[in-house]
Amino acid sequence: MSTSTDRGDKKQRVLAVASGGGHWIELLRLLPSLDGCDVAFATTNRGLQRDVAGARFYVITDATRWSRLGIVLVAIRLAHVLVRERPNVIISTGAAPGYVAVRLGALLGIKTIWVDSIANVDELSLSGQLAGRHVSLWLTQWPHLSKPGGPFFSGSVL
Repeated sequence: MSTSTDRGDKKQRVLAVASGGGHWIELLRLLPSLDGCDVAFATTNRGLQRDVAGARFYVITDATRWSRLGIVLVAIRLAHVLVRERPNVIISTGAAPGYVAVRLGALLGIKTIWVDSIANVDELSLSGQLAGRHVSLWLTQWPHLSKPGGPFFSGSVL
């Protein structure tokens, strides 16, 4: 990812969003590709701040597709984060909070990247299937899940 923007030599502002657990671990494995970017993080567990000490960090509510109120609360919190951070790019490895983040980002004209979970070897995650229609770049970890319209396989990321 380039570190310069159309506005000059400023670093790309990236918001990296993932649920806790495996999604968070996969997001952390992407950090070398964000070297040189100004990265802020949003996740569902305050204790994970230790993994990105010194970075801007936001705690968001976790939600599932079965909790409409939960999804609304996640969207409100993420909207506040987006206003505060004003990212050029949002990247997520999932799940529901990441989906909400990329949907909000797409609505606001922010470039969005979805990297589907490496754990989903047989089929795309539900969040990935839903997010794929709305993101700027849709990636899968598995070549056999790649399709001409996306998701795309660009090598093993994680």
